[in-house]
Amino acid sequence: MKKIDYSKKGRIIRNIDWKLVSIVFIIFFFGLLVLSSATHVNVTGNFKQIIVQLTAFALGIVVIAVLLIFDYNSIGKYYKELYIFSIFMLVIVLIPGIGDKQFGARSWIRIGSLINLQTSEIAKLTFILSYAKIVDMNKDNIKDLKTLGKLVVYALPFIGLLLGQPDLGTAIVFMCIIFFMLYSAGIDKKVIRNVVIAGIILAPLMYFLMAPHQRIRIVNFLNPEASSNYQVLQSMIAIGSGGLTGKGLYHGSQNQENFLPVRDSDFIFAVVGEEFGLIGMMFLILMFVLLITRLLTIAKRSKNTYGTFIVAGITGMFAYQIIQNIGMTVGMMPVTGVTLPFVSYGGSSILTSMANIGIVLNVYIRRKRINLY
Repeated sequence: MKKIDYSKKGRIIRNIDWKLVSIVFIIFFFGLLVLSSATHVNVTGNFKQIIVQLTAFALGIVVIAVLLIFDYNSIGKYYKELYIFSIFMLVIVLIPGIGDKQFGARSWIRIGSLINLQTSEIAKLTFILSYAKIVDMNKDNIKDLKTLGKLVVYALPFIGLLLGQPDLGTAIVFMCIIFFMLYSAGIDKKVIRNVVIAGIILAPLMYFLMAPHQRIRIVNFLNPEASSNYQVLQSMIAIGSGGLTGKGLYHGSQNQENFLPVRDSDFIFAVVGEEFGLIGMMFLILMFVLLITRLLTIAKRSKNTYGTFIVAGITGMFAYQIIQNIGMTVGMMPVTGVTLPFVSYGGSSILTSMANIGIVLNVYIRRKRINLY
């Protein structure tokens, strides 16, 4: 057996982007504090969700450590297998008896009595790794409509499968991943303009193709004062009542008295607003801005375009989820089942988000040539 050169391992540790790691840790542990209030541990003494969240985060650290061993360029060689695996993850939930329907979408697999796995979370990561390679292989002709059409065709099965669940929120996440990669590759700005115009024109048709519960969300978004818009109304009341400094941890009435719905995941930002006030919300938003800024910096510093496209896709994923989740809690975006990264409750979400950070760190440390053995 070949002896491990621990000095080279040390160089990897020294080359980790500790700024990014610090930002993620601050967001997570602030979110964990908020989650403890959202799950009423101060009243029930039940730490189950906190333990699940911490366990997922700890496993995420292990996943990051493992991912750093392998050069992301080597992983990219298996882009075909990753592409097929990603499709499999989205197909399996549609099989009767396997997929579990929650919140109007068949996006989950129940494992035992405790674990619910949202397979699209795993598919996000494997899709990014595979699609980034496909874009990388076609980047020189990205302005050619034939090449662009081919790249769109590669992405269509994922969007179609997600809409079939139906999970519009995650489908839009995938669209943002695709857009950020294609934009980084130098897609013609005229194409972007034409797609936006086409989207506006086709919006009425898209509305009628939506599932009934999705149409209700659009109607509620356009009529924020409607009684059926209960979730957003309670969220805005909670945020508004928090004022500048908030009511204090475990003292938010909308949260503690169960007026605020889905407060541990979709509407957890409203808990931040009620209990930590404007100062708490601005602090969390600032941390997210630093996260996105750091990801963009790493994308630019990648030693090759494949790494750039990977990080660009991950940046698009996080950016949309942050904007969508915060936007819907204040009535500026339609309600979708998109969680707030590293803050909302969800083991599969935390674990895959950490895995994505691991891939970003992988790209960062290999901006220079570093070998483990």
